[in-house]
Amino acid sequence: MSYENHQALSGLTLGKTTDYRDTYDATLLQGVPRSLNRDPLGLSANALPFVGGDIWTLYELSWLNARGLPQVAVGHVELDYASVNLVESKSFKLYLNSFNQTRFDSWEKVQRTLARDLSACAQGDVTVALYRLSELEGQPVAHFHGTCIDDQEIEIESYEFSTDYLQDAAGEKVVEETLVSHLLKSNCLITHQPDWGSVQIQYRGPKIDREKLLRYLVSFRHHNEFHEQCVERIFNDIQRFCQPEKLSVYARYTRRGGLDINPWRTNTDFVPATGRLVRQ
Repeated sequence: MSYENHQALSGLTLGKTTDYRDTYDATLLQGVPRSLNRDPLGLSANALPFVGGDIWTLYELSWLNARGLPQVAVGHVELDYASVNLVESKSFKLYLNSFNQTRFDSWEKVQRTLARDLSACAQGDVTVALYRLSELEGQPVAHFHGTCIDDQEIEIESYEFSTDYLQDAAGEKVVEETLVSHLLKSNCLITHQPDWGSVQIQYRGPKIDREKLLRYLVSFRHHNEFHEQCVERIFNDIQRFCQPEKLSVYARYTRRGGLDINPWRTNTDFVPATGRLVRQ
């Protein structure tokens, strides 16, 4: 299952000492092939069992206007699930830093530049929106709709990833429900630094045993994969073992380096809510 030594990852700046640049440089962006985790899962780019996207929030975005006055914005980026690459987050941060001392004629020019460069890196569709701080001030902290499964009186002794917890997790009764856990913790594929997240699982199908599902989610605690890869693994494993008719998996991770990543995958008409959660 491990592919962290794959040659496609050897050129990444992630996990290496790097210099910060504050003048625009699109070459700082680095992509990671989505096939790295999809191939071992048996997922073909031509017949993926889901649609979805990777939603990024850019909290530390600044540039200079035509007169040299600094501008600040909050950015909202979504990469299409079908793009060839995901965008590696450290390279994204370094790329955004390169805007800091660069002059742009307009906000629209910044938006177009981001969309062009990210699309080229991901080799797929990307949407970008920039918001003035006044547009976002006063927005309430959001929460995942659904039933939280975290408050269970169970003992956990192993934190190694295993799909065994999902064996026989599907019951006979067909239900439609939304389950939420805030106990998702995985680790960066390269640096093994912790990634903290909340996950929402919406499905219609055989009722999933909540204890088994929670044990499965907790087993990611020592698992090393990027955010996007973890969400696809969760979707694939639930689909494989529980065989729901409809399934959506949406995770919102805490920010690092001024960025948060919020991947979602679905086989239905799911629309993700984009409000930040309490830990974001």
